Amino acid sequence: MPRPTQRAAHLPYNRAEAVTELSAADPKLVALIARAGPFTMRLAATQSPFEALTESIIYQQLHSKAAATIHARLLSSFEPLCGPGSPRKSAHPSPQHILDCPTPQLRAAGLSHNKTLALRDLAAKTLDGTIPSLTRIRRMPDDIVIDHLTQVRGIGIWTAQMMLIFRLGRPDVLPTTDYGIRKGFALTFQGLSPTTKVTADLLATPADIERRARRWAPWRSVASWYLWRACDLARTSESI
Repeated sequence: MPRPTQRAAHLPYNRAEAVTELSAADPKLVALIARAGPFTMRLAATQSPFEALTESIIYQQLHSKAAATIHARLLSSFEPLCGPGSPRKSAHPSPQHILDCPTPQLRAAGLSHNKTLALRDLAAKTLDGTIPSLTRIRRMPDDIVIDHLTQVRGIGIWTAQMMLIFRLGRPDVLPTTDYGIRKGFALTFQGLSPTTKVTADLLATPADIERRARRWAPWRSVASWYLWRACDLARTSESI
């Protein structure tokens, strides 16, 4: 699940309304909500789509600590252009900076060959308008956002869904292929014990989740957040 590393923004929907309607729609979800507590999800307010997707690409398939180190190295390598005292107001490199910089600079930050290619493709597609500005993307329906973002090398539907939930605050997104969602659903609705060693066959299928989730609309992002919390609660049980 992405990290809200920037200054937090207010959600564009009412938290209390979402939780109240979810509770009325699904009694089993009520029990999870009671155990997990208030819905406290935060948005990263200050990132452009380019900045958010740069971070997402870096974090793919890496432990968060290692990815954070690489991300910090990448930003610091551009300090002469974007750092304190530079002409730019943003501390983040622009798409043109990413395209213009030598490949060894990106690799020295710790980026793999594939992630280097992905960042350059993201930069090019930001400049040509495939990746919309924050103003434009906020006005787009979810499916159109996904269509735009998944044109970039290395960005799939899951990454686009994470941006919809955690960067844009869309209320009705359900990432059924996410491991945490599948495990959280199995824990909440299919009797999976928190102490059971989880194997692939014990995870809920996307079809299982989609059938149950029909009753969660239009708040499936909020339900997803609680399914992730179910995994957190299971880890707490394991450590006791």
